[in-house]
Amino acid sequence: MAFDIDKYTATSVSVAWQDLDFDEFETNPLPESTLRSLRYMCDIEYHTVCYLRDLLVTPSHKEADVSAFMTMWNREEFWHGEALAAVLGKHGVVVDFDQLKATRLKLGWKDRLDPIKQSLLGNIVGKDFIAVHMIWGAANEWSAVAAYNRLADLEGHPVLAELLRRIAKQEARHVAFYATQARERLAKSKKAQVLARFALKNAWGPVGSSVMEPEEVTHVMGHLFAGDEGLREIRKLDEHISRMPGLEGLTIVETSMKKYGVAA
Repeated sequence: MAFDIDKYTATSVSVAWQDLDFDEFETNPLPESTLRSLRYMCDIEYHTVCYLRDLLVTPSHKEADVSAFMTMWNREEFWHGEALAAVLGKHGVVVDFDQLKATRLKLGWKDRLDPIKQSLLGNIVGKDFIAVHMIWGAANEWSAVAAYNRLADLEGHPVLAELLRRIAKQEARHVAFYATQARERLAKSKKAQVLARFALKNAWGPVGSSVMEPEEVTHVMGHLFAGDEGLREIRKLDEHISRMPGLEGLTIVETSMKKYGVAA
């Protein structure tokens, strides 16, 4: 079924959380390990604008549907960050935008060069770059849906679980767009399949791993995906990716998790 971009842009709204009783966090606070994971998630949601910046210099922005989607996607991810920041605020954790800026500044020249690198690569490769962008986005969004649902299940806090499932529902719409685009574009181009396979196998990492400190990546991924149930979720993610044209047999998620010390 084709993704209806007009319907998506017309119905894009911020995730609802004002109706939830956040005072519940005062009598039933979250443990430190969960707050640490939520802070990671919050930071990454707020950093979406930087990923958008890098992609606006590639052929992706010339595609009307892709450009429209990325505009709404960026807004929705920002709103996810706001909702998570409100939860953290109830626990005395203040999300300071100066700290978020400092995280980017620590990347130094890498952050400054990323838009240039993306522009050069995208324009050398041409339209097949869009297929790589789409499957990369699908892998990230599948991971995000799994992460939010896993934390909702693991923590079991009634208010947090409801909020995380609402966020996951919006992330699932992002998956639908990325996966639809990726499947169609990969099916049309063997070159795109080769490029996507190479990029995912050699450069993909858990969402946020290009920005956050390795110990934070290890904590969050271990918190969410360690153990037998976590391994099953990891393998489901790899199955989604490997069902794409030309990507059979890829196990990028399991391989990346092992790199960060996450084991069953």
